[in-house]
Amino acid sequence: MQSGHDTFRALLVAAGSLALPVASGCASYTERTADALHDFQGGHFDDALALYSDPEETGSEFLSGAEAGTVALTAGRWEQALLHFGGAVAAAHDIEARALIGADALGESLASWALNDSASAYQGEGFERVYVHTGLAMAYLALGKIDDVYVEARLANRLLESEEELYDTEYEAGGWGHMISAVTYELIGEPDQAYIDYQRMEEKGVGTAIAGRALVRLARQMGRADELARFEGKYGPDLERPEAAASVVVLAGIGLGPYKVESGLSLPTPDGLIQMAVPGYVERPQPVAGLRLVEEGSGATVLTEVVERVTRIAKENLEDRIGWIAAKSIARGLLKRELTKTLEEKYDWGGRVAGDLFLLFSERADLRAWLTLPDSYQACRMFVPPGVLRLRLEALGGESLELGAFELDPGETMLVFARTLGTRLHLHVIGGKPFETLATSSPAAQDSGTP
Repeated sequence: MQSGHDTFRALLVAAGSLALPVASGCASYTERTADALHDFQGGHFDDALALYSDPEETGSEFLSGAEAGTVALTAGRWEQALLHFGGAVAAAHDIEARALIGADALGESLASWALNDSASAYQGEGFERVYVHTGLAMAYLALGKIDDVYVEARLANRLLESEEELYDTEYEAGGWGHMISAVTYELIGEPDQAYIDYQRMEEKGVGTAIAGRALVRLARQMGRADELARFEGKYGPDLERPEAAASVVVLAGIGLGPYKVESGLSLPTPDGLIQMAVPGYVERPQPVAGLRLVEEGSGATVLTEVVERVTRIAKENLEDRIGWIAAKSIARGLLKRELTKTLEEKYDWGGRVAGDLFLLFSERADLRAWLTLPDSYQACRMFVPPGVLRLRLEALGGESLELGAFELDPGETMLVFARTLGTRLHLHVIGGKPFETLATSSPAAQDSGTP
Protein backbone atom coordinates (compact mmCIF):
# COMPACT_ATOMS: atom_id res chain seq x y z
CA MET A 1 0.00 0.00 0.00
CA GLN A 2 1.31 3.48 -0.85
CA SER A 3 2.06 5.82 2.01
CA GLY A 4 0.52 9.31 2.06
CA HIS A 5 3.91 10.72 1.04
CA ASP A 6 4.16 8.33 -1.91
CA THR A 7 0.61 9.13 -2.99
CA PHE A 8 1.26 12.87 -2.86
CA ARG A 9 4.48 12.48 -4.82
CA ALA A 10 2.75 10.38 -7.46
CA LEU A 11 -0.01 12.96 -7.80
CA LEU A 12 2.52 15.77 -8.24
CA VAL A 13 4.35 13.79 -10.91
CA ALA A 14 1.08 13.06 -12.71
CA ALA A 15 -0.01 16.70 -12.54
CA GLY A 16 3.35 17.84 -13.80
CA SER A 17 3.42 15.35 -16.65
CA LEU A 18 0.02 16.57 -17.83
CA ALA A 19 0.64 20.28 -17.38
CA LEU A 20 4.21 20.82 -18.52
CA PRO A 21 3.83 19.89 -22.21
CA VAL A 22 1.06 22.43 -22.74
CA ALA A 23 2.68 25.01 -20.47
CA SER A 24 5.98 24.86 -22.34
CA GLY A 25 4.80 24.15 -25.89
CA CYS A 26 3.05 27.28 -27.20
CA ALA A 27 3.50 29.97 -24.54
CA SER A 28 7.17 30.23 -25.51
CA TYR A 29 6.65 30.70 -29.27
CA THR A 30 8.36 34.10 -29.20
CA GLU A 31 11.32 32.64 -27.32
CA ARG A 32 11.54 29.50 -29.44
CA THR A 33 11.66 31.50 -32.66
CA ALA A 34 13.85 34.33 -31.34
CA ASP A 35 16.87 33.19 -33.37
CA ALA A 36 14.82 33.08 -36.57
CA LEU A 37 13.43 36.58 -35.96
CA HIS A 38 16.91 37.86 -35.15
CA ASP A 39 18.21 36.44 -38.43
CA PHE A 40 15.31 38.03 -40.31
CA GLN A 41 15.88 41.43 -38.75
CA GLY A 42 19.59 41.19 -39.52
CA GLY A 43 19.00 40.37 -43.18
CA HIS A 44 20.28 36.79 -42.84
CA PHE A 45 17.43 35.46 -44.92
CA ASP A 46 18.86 31.99 -45.67
CA ASP A 47 19.19 31.26 -41.95
CA ALA A 48 15.77 32.70 -41.16
CA LEU A 49 14.15 30.65 -43.92
CA ALA A 50 15.79 27.45 -42.70
CA LEU A 51 14.46 27.98 -39.17
CA TYR A 52 10.98 29.24 -39.99
CA SER A 53 10.28 26.64 -42.67
CA ASP A 54 10.69 23.85 -40.11
CA PRO A 55 7.30 23.17 -38.42
CA GLU A 56 9.13 21.56 -35.50
CA GLU A 57 10.79 24.95 -34.88
CA THR A 58 7.53 26.91 -34.96
CA GLY A 59 5.17 24.19 -33.74
CA SER A 60 2.66 25.25 -36.40
CA GLU A 61 2.27 24.52 -40.10
CA PHE A 62 0.45 27.83 -40.53
CA LEU A 63 3.15 29.90 -38.84
CA SER A 64 5.93 28.07 -40.68
CA GLY A 65 4.31 29.03 -43.97
CA ALA A 66 3.44 32.59 -42.98
CA GLU A 67 6.80 33.45 -41.41
CA ALA A 68 8.90 31.77 -44.12
CA GLY A 69 6.72 33.33 -46.81
CA THR A 70 7.36 36.79 -45.38
CA VAL A 71 11.11 36.17 -45.28
CA ALA A 72 11.09 34.98 -48.90
CA LEU A 73 9.00 37.98 -50.00
CA THR A 74 11.39 40.37 -48.26
CA ALA A 75 14.33 38.62 -49.91
CA GLY A 76 12.73 38.87 -53.36
CA ARG A 77 12.39 35.11 -53.74
CA TRP A 78 8.96 35.12 -55.30
CA GLU A 79 8.56 31.41 -56.05
CA GLN A 80 9.64 30.48 -52.53
CA ALA A 81 7.16 33.00 -51.14
CA LEU A 82 4.36 31.33 -53.10
CA LEU A 83 5.40 27.93 -51.81
CA HIS A 84 5.49 28.95 -48.15
CA PHE A 85 2.37 31.14 -48.18
CA GLY A 86 0.63 28.27 -49.96
CA GLY A 87 1.58 26.03 -47.04
CA ALA A 88 -0.03 28.49 -44.63
CA VAL A 89 -3.24 28.50 -46.70
CA ALA A 90 -3.29 24.70 -46.68
CA ALA A 91 -2.85 24.63 -42.89
CA ALA A 92 -5.80 27.00 -42.46
CA HIS A 93 -7.97 25.33 -45.10
CA ASP A 94 -10.72 24.15 -42.74
CA ILE A 95 -11.31 27.46 -40.97
CA GLU A 96 -10.98 29.43 -44.22
CA ALA A 97 -13.61 27.22 -45.84
CA ARG A 98 -15.96 27.97 -42.95
CA ALA A 99 -15.21 31.69 -43.14
CA LEU A 100 -16.02 31.74 -46.84
CA ILE A 101 -19.35 29.99 -46.14
CA GLY A 102 -20.30 32.71 -43.66
CA ALA A 103 -19.82 34.20 -40.23
CA ASP A 104 -21.95 31.55 -38.45
CA ALA A 105 -19.76 28.70 -39.69
CA LEU A 106 -16.63 30.66 -38.73
CA GLY A 107 -18.01 31.25 -35.24
CA GLU A 108 -18.58 27.52 -34.72
CA SER A 109 -14.90 26.87 -35.41
CA LEU A 110 -13.73 29.58 -33.02
CA ALA A 111 -16.01 28.34 -30.24
CA SER A 112 -14.32 24.94 -30.06
CA TRP A 113 -11.96 24.40 -27.14
CA ALA A 114 -9.39 22.00 -25.74
CA LEU A 115 -7.27 21.56 -22.60
CA ASN A 116 -6.04 25.08 -23.32
CA ASP A 117 -6.13 27.26 -26.43
CA SER A 118 -2.49 26.58 -27.31
CA ALA A 119 -3.13 22.81 -27.37
CA SER A 120 -5.04 23.12 -30.66
CA ALA A 121 -3.45 23.39 -34.09
CA TYR A 122 -2.86 27.07 -34.84
CA GLN A 123 -4.68 28.18 -38.00
CA GLY A 124 -3.95 31.88 -37.72
CA GLU A 125 -5.99 34.79 -36.42
CA GLY A 126 -8.60 36.13 -38.84
CA PHE A 127 -6.51 39.12 -39.87
CA GLU A 128 -3.44 36.90 -40.31
CA ARG A 129 -5.25 34.70 -42.79
CA VAL A 130 -6.17 37.83 -44.74
CA TYR A 131 -2.51 38.89 -44.90
CA VAL A 132 -1.40 35.48 -46.18
CA HIS A 133 -3.48 36.14 -49.29
CA THR A 134 -2.12 39.67 -49.75
CA GLY A 135 1.38 38.18 -49.46
CA LEU A 136 0.49 35.74 -52.22
CA ALA A 137 -0.90 38.62 -54.30
CA MET A 138 2.37 40.53 -54.01
CA ALA A 139 4.44 37.51 -55.05
CA TYR A 140 2.18 36.90 -58.03
CA LEU A 141 2.42 40.57 -58.98
CA ALA A 142 6.22 40.39 -58.90
CA LEU A 143 6.06 37.38 -61.23
CA GLY A 144 3.58 39.05 -63.59
CA LYS A 145 0.83 36.48 -62.90
CA ILE A 146 -1.96 39.03 -63.05
CA ASP A 147 -5.00 36.74 -62.85
CA ASP A 148 -3.63 35.16 -59.67
CA VAL A 149 -3.20 38.61 -58.12
CA TYR A 150 -6.94 39.22 -58.49
CA VAL A 151 -7.85 35.82 -57.06
CA GLU A 152 -5.81 36.42 -53.90
CA ALA A 153 -6.94 40.04 -53.48
CA ARG A 154 -10.60 38.95 -53.70
CA LEU A 155 -10.07 36.10 -51.23
CA ALA A 156 -8.41 38.50 -48.79
CA ASN A 157 -11.41 40.84 -49.02
CA ARG A 158 -13.96 38.03 -48.57
CA LEU A 159 -12.14 36.70 -45.49
CA LEU A 160 -12.02 40.19 -44.00
CA GLU A 161 -15.74 40.69 -44.61
CA SER A 162 -16.46 37.40 -42.83
CA GLU A 163 -14.50 38.59 -39.78
CA GLU A 164 -16.35 41.91 -39.77
CA GLU A 165 -19.73 40.18 -40.05
CA LEU A 166 -18.87 37.76 -37.25
CA TYR A 167 -17.95 40.54 -34.81
CA ASP A 168 -20.42 43.10 -36.19
CA THR A 169 -17.67 45.66 -36.72
CA GLU A 170 -15.67 47.40 -39.40
CA TYR A 171 -11.89 47.31 -39.19
CA GLU A 172 -9.67 49.97 -40.69
CA ALA A 173 -8.46 47.19 -42.95
CA GLY A 174 -8.75 45.84 -46.45
CA GLY A 175 -6.87 48.71 -47.99
CA TRP A 176 -3.73 46.75 -48.74
CA GLY A 177 -5.49 44.12 -50.83
CA HIS A 178 -7.41 46.81 -52.72
CA MET A 179 -4.19 48.80 -53.23
CA ILE A 180 -2.40 45.82 -54.78
CA SER A 181 -5.43 45.09 -56.96
CA ALA A 182 -5.78 48.72 -58.10
CA VAL A 183 -2.11 49.01 -59.01
CA THR A 184 -2.38 45.78 -60.99
CA TYR A 185 -5.41 47.00 -62.92
CA GLU A 186 -3.61 50.20 -63.82
CA LEU A 187 -0.59 48.21 -64.99
CA ILE A 188 -2.70 46.41 -67.58
CA GLY A 189 -4.64 49.48 -68.66
CA GLU A 190 -7.99 48.93 -66.91
CA PRO A 191 -8.51 52.23 -65.04
CA ASP A 192 -12.23 51.61 -64.52
CA GLN A 193 -11.47 48.49 -62.44
CA ALA A 194 -8.71 50.28 -60.54
CA TYR A 195 -11.22 53.07 -59.83
CA ILE A 196 -13.51 50.58 -58.08
CA ASP A 197 -10.69 49.40 -55.80
CA TYR A 198 -9.72 52.97 -54.91
CA GLN A 199 -13.39 53.73 -54.20
CA ARG A 200 -13.55 50.80 -51.79
CA MET A 201 -10.45 52.09 -50.00
CA GLU A 202 -12.08 55.49 -49.68
CA GLU A 203 -15.36 53.99 -48.44
CA LYS A 204 -13.50 51.95 -45.81
CA GLY A 205 -11.45 54.97 -44.72
CA VAL A 206 -8.11 53.24 -45.36
CA GLY A 207 -5.25 54.72 -47.34
CA THR A 208 -7.48 57.67 -48.24
CA ALA A 209 -4.56 60.02 -48.86
CA ILE A 210 -3.29 57.92 -51.78
CA ALA A 211 -6.71 56.57 -52.84
CA GLY A 212 -8.25 60.05 -52.89
CA ARG A 213 -5.62 61.44 -55.25
CA ALA A 214 -6.00 58.37 -57.46
CA LEU A 215 -9.78 58.90 -57.62
CA VAL A 216 -9.31 62.52 -58.68
CA ARG A 217 -6.80 61.47 -61.35
CA LEU A 218 -8.90 58.60 -62.72
CA ALA A 219 -12.22 60.48 -62.57
CA ARG A 220 -10.61 63.20 -64.68
CA GLN A 221 -9.04 60.66 -67.04
CA MET A 222 -12.35 58.83 -67.58
CA GLY A 223 -14.45 61.98 -67.86
CA ARG A 224 -16.59 61.40 -64.75
CA ALA A 225 -17.34 65.08 -64.16
CA ASP A 226 -19.78 64.75 -61.22
CA GLU A 227 -17.52 62.41 -59.29
CA LEU A 228 -14.47 64.51 -60.17
CA ALA A 229 -16.06 67.57 -58.59
CA ARG A 230 -16.91 65.63 -55.45
CA PHE A 231 -13.44 64.13 -55.08
CA GLU A 232 -11.73 67.43 -55.84
CA GLY A 233 -13.78 68.98 -53.06
CA LYS A 234 -12.42 66.40 -50.63
CA TYR A 235 -8.87 65.84 -51.87
CA GLY A 236 -7.99 68.90 -53.92
CA PRO A 237 -7.43 69.37 -57.66
CA ASP A 238 -5.53 66.91 -59.79
CA LEU A 239 -1.76 67.29 -59.78
CA GLU A 240 0.11 68.46 -62.84
CA ARG A 241 1.99 65.64 -64.54
CA PRO A 242 4.53 65.50 -67.39
CA GLU A 243 3.10 64.67 -70.80
CA ALA A 244 2.89 60.88 -71.36
CA ALA A 245 4.17 60.50 -67.81
CA ALA A 246 5.62 57.26 -66.52
CA SER A 247 5.26 56.40 -62.84
CA VAL A 248 7.03 54.69 -59.97
CA VAL A 249 4.92 52.94 -57.32
CA VAL A 250 6.39 51.97 -53.95
CA LEU A 251 4.64 49.18 -51.99
CA ALA A 252 6.24 48.89 -48.55
CA GLY A 253 6.03 47.06 -45.25
CA ILE A 254 7.34 49.24 -42.42
CA GLY A 255 8.78 47.86 -39.18
CA LEU A 256 7.62 44.85 -37.19
CA GLY A 257 4.16 44.14 -35.90
CA PRO A 258 3.24 43.30 -32.29
CA TYR A 259 3.83 40.19 -30.21
CA LYS A 260 1.63 38.52 -27.60
CA VAL A 261 2.00 38.33 -23.83
CA GLU A 262 -0.14 36.57 -21.25
CA SER A 263 -2.43 38.09 -18.67
CA GLY A 264 -3.55 35.64 -16.02
CA LEU A 265 -5.70 35.69 -12.92
CA SER A 266 -5.89 33.03 -10.19
CA LEU A 267 -9.05 33.08 -8.08
CA PRO A 268 -8.93 30.96 -4.89
CA THR A 269 -12.30 29.46 -3.91
CA PRO A 270 -13.30 27.05 -1.14
CA ASP A 271 -13.40 24.30 -3.79
CA GLY A 272 -10.03 25.10 -5.38
CA LEU A 273 -8.42 27.57 -7.76
CA ILE A 274 -10.05 29.00 -10.85
CA GLN A 275 -7.37 30.07 -13.33
CA MET A 276 -8.00 32.38 -16.28
CA ALA A 277 -5.40 33.23 -18.94
CA VAL A 278 -5.83 35.51 -21.96
CA PRO A 279 -3.37 36.95 -24.50
CA GLY A 280 -2.67 40.60 -25.22
CA TYR A 281 -0.61 42.35 -27.89
CA VAL A 282 2.44 44.48 -27.15
CA GLU A 283 3.42 47.12 -29.69
CA ARG A 284 7.06 47.33 -30.76
CA PRO A 285 8.96 50.62 -31.07
CA GLN A 286 9.26 51.72 -34.71
CA PRO A 287 12.47 53.59 -35.63
CA VAL A 288 11.29 54.24 -39.22
CA ALA A 289 8.14 56.30 -39.79
CA GLY A 290 7.92 55.86 -43.56
CA LEU A 291 9.81 56.19 -46.83
CA ARG A 292 10.76 58.99 -49.20
CA LEU A 293 11.21 58.36 -52.93
CA VAL A 294 13.62 60.80 -54.60
CA GLU A 295 14.22 61.39 -58.33
CA GLU A 296 17.76 62.69 -58.19
CA GLY A 297 17.82 64.49 -61.53
CA SER A 298 14.90 66.82 -60.80
CA GLY A 299 14.99 66.60 -57.02
CA ALA A 300 11.32 65.57 -56.98
CA THR A 301 10.25 63.70 -53.85
CA VAL A 302 7.18 61.89 -52.59
CA LEU A 303 6.47 60.35 -49.18
CA THR A 304 4.72 57.05 -48.56
CA GLU A 305 1.25 57.17 -47.04
CA VAL A 306 -0.10 54.67 -44.52
CA VAL A 307 -2.53 52.30 -46.23
CA GLU A 308 -3.07 49.96 -43.28
CA ARG A 309 -1.82 49.74 -39.69
CA VAL A 310 -1.27 46.06 -38.95
CA THR A 311 -0.66 46.57 -35.24
CA ARG A 312 -3.94 48.42 -34.78
CA ILE A 313 -5.86 45.76 -36.70
CA ALA A 314 -4.24 42.97 -34.65
CA LYS A 315 -5.27 44.63 -31.40
CA GLU A 316 -8.82 45.34 -32.59
CA ASN A 317 -9.28 41.77 -33.85
CA LEU A 318 -8.08 40.35 -30.52
CA GLU A 319 -10.35 42.70 -28.56
CA ASP A 320 -13.31 41.38 -30.55
CA ARG A 321 -12.39 37.80 -29.64
CA ILE A 322 -11.27 38.34 -26.05
CA GLY A 323 -14.75 37.67 -24.61
CA TRP A 324 -14.81 34.24 -26.28
CA ILE A 325 -11.28 33.49 -25.15
CA ALA A 326 -12.02 34.49 -21.55
CA ALA A 327 -15.29 32.53 -21.48
CA LYS A 328 -13.56 29.37 -22.70
CA SER A 329 -10.78 29.86 -20.15
CA ILE A 330 -13.26 30.23 -17.29
CA ALA A 331 -15.25 27.19 -18.46
CA ARG A 332 -12.10 25.09 -18.50
CA GLY A 333 -11.23 26.43 -15.06
CA LEU A 334 -14.57 25.31 -13.65
CA LEU A 335 -14.17 21.81 -15.11
CA LYS A 336 -10.63 21.53 -13.77
CA ARG A 337 -11.83 22.69 -10.38
CA GLU A 338 -14.24 19.76 -10.36
CA LEU A 339 -11.24 17.52 -11.04
CA THR A 340 -9.52 19.08 -8.04
CA LYS A 341 -12.53 18.39 -5.84
CA THR A 342 -12.52 14.75 -6.93
CA LEU A 343 -8.79 14.42 -6.18
CA GLU A 344 -9.26 16.08 -2.78
CA GLU A 345 -12.08 13.72 -1.87
CA LYS A 346 -9.93 10.75 -2.81
CA TYR A 347 -6.46 11.88 -1.61
CA ASP A 348 -7.22 14.63 0.89
CA TRP A 349 -4.90 17.66 0.90
CA GLY A 350 -2.40 15.99 -1.44
CA GLY A 351 -5.07 15.69 -4.13
CA ARG A 352 -6.09 19.31 -3.59
CA VAL A 353 -2.52 20.56 -4.09
CA ALA A 354 -1.98 18.35 -7.15
CA GLY A 355 -5.24 19.56 -8.71
CA ASP A 356 -4.40 23.21 -8.06
CA LEU A 357 -0.95 22.75 -9.59
CA PHE A 358 -2.42 21.11 -12.67
CA LEU A 359 -4.90 23.97 -13.09
CA LEU A 360 -2.22 26.61 -12.52
CA PHE A 361 0.20 25.23 -15.12
CA SER A 362 -2.23 23.89 -17.72
CA GLU A 363 -4.32 27.02 -18.22
CA ARG A 364 -2.10 29.09 -20.52
CA ALA A 365 -2.94 31.78 -23.03
CA ASP A 366 -2.17 31.09 -26.68
CA LEU A 367 0.78 33.35 -27.47
CA ARG A 368 1.37 32.12 -31.00
CA ALA A 369 1.39 34.95 -33.53
CA TRP A 370 2.80 35.83 -36.95
CA LEU A 371 5.83 37.85 -35.83
CA THR A 372 7.39 38.86 -39.16
CA LEU A 373 4.40 40.96 -40.22
CA PRO A 374 5.15 44.68 -40.57
CA ASP A 375 3.74 47.34 -38.26
CA SER A 376 2.13 49.08 -41.24
CA TYR A 377 1.74 48.86 -45.00
CA GLN A 378 2.51 52.06 -46.89
CA ALA A 379 2.59 53.18 -50.52
CA CYS A 380 3.28 56.13 -52.80
CA ARG A 381 3.29 56.96 -56.50
CA MET A 382 5.58 59.38 -58.31
CA PHE A 383 4.85 60.57 -61.86
CA VAL A 384 7.99 61.25 -63.91
CA PRO A 385 8.80 62.25 -67.51
CA PRO A 386 9.49 59.20 -69.70
CA GLY A 387 13.17 58.55 -70.27
CA VAL A 388 16.12 57.98 -67.97
CA LEU A 389 15.89 58.74 -64.27
CA ARG A 390 17.95 58.03 -61.18
CA LEU A 391 16.07 57.02 -58.05
CA ARG A 392 16.83 56.86 -54.36
CA LEU A 393 14.65 55.45 -51.57
CA GLU A 394 15.12 56.81 -48.06
CA ALA A 395 13.85 55.31 -44.81
CA LEU A 396 12.81 58.21 -42.55
CA GLY A 397 14.89 57.40 -39.49
CA GLY A 398 16.92 54.71 -41.26
CA GLU A 399 19.18 54.03 -44.21
CA SER A 400 18.99 55.33 -47.76
CA LEU A 401 19.53 53.18 -50.87
CA GLU A 402 20.29 54.12 -54.45
CA LEU A 403 18.07 52.20 -56.84
CA GLY A 404 20.23 53.20 -59.77
CA ALA A 405 19.33 54.57 -63.21
CA PHE A 406 16.32 53.27 -65.17
CA GLU A 407 14.73 54.07 -68.48
CA LEU A 408 10.93 54.21 -68.50
CA ASP A 409 8.74 54.32 -71.60
CA PRO A 410 5.77 56.72 -71.87
CA GLY A 411 2.98 55.52 -69.59
CA GLU A 412 5.11 52.74 -68.08
CA THR A 413 4.87 51.91 -64.38
CA MET A 414 7.79 50.59 -62.38
CA LEU A 415 7.19 48.93 -59.00
CA VAL A 416 9.43 49.03 -55.94
CA PHE A 417 8.77 46.46 -53.23
CA ALA A 418 10.34 47.61 -49.95
CA ARG A 419 10.57 46.48 -46.33
CA THR A 420 12.19 48.14 -43.33
CA LEU A 421 13.57 46.10 -40.43
CA GLY A 422 14.93 48.29 -37.67
CA THR A 423 16.75 51.05 -39.52
CA ARG A 424 17.67 48.80 -42.45
CA LEU A 425 15.93 48.98 -45.82
CA HIS A 426 15.43 46.11 -48.27
CA LEU A 427 14.01 46.70 -51.74
CA HIS A 428 13.40 45.09 -55.12
CA VAL A 429 12.56 46.77 -58.42
CA ILE A 430 9.96 45.24 -60.73
CA GLY A 431 9.89 46.62 -64.26
CA GLY A 432 11.84 49.43 -65.91
CA LYS A 433 15.04 49.00 -67.89
CA PRO A 434 18.31 49.33 -65.98
CA PHE A 435 20.35 52.02 -67.75
CA GLU A 436 24.08 51.65 -68.39
CA THR A 437 26.55 50.50 -65.75
CA LEU A 438 25.27 52.98 -63.17
CA ALA A 439 22.18 50.85 -62.64
CA THR A 440 23.68 47.39 -62.91
CA SER A 441 25.92 48.08 -59.91
CA SER A 442 22.84 48.52 -57.72
CA PRO A 443 21.68 45.39 -55.81
CA ALA A 444 18.11 46.62 -56.13
CA ALA A 445 18.35 47.01 -59.87
CA GLN A 446 19.59 43.46 -60.31
CA ASP A 447 16.18 42.20 -59.16
CA SER A 448 14.49 44.14 -61.96
CA GLY A 449 11.86 42.31 -63.95
CA THR A 450 8.72 42.99 -65.92
CA PRO A 451 5.28 42.35 -64.37
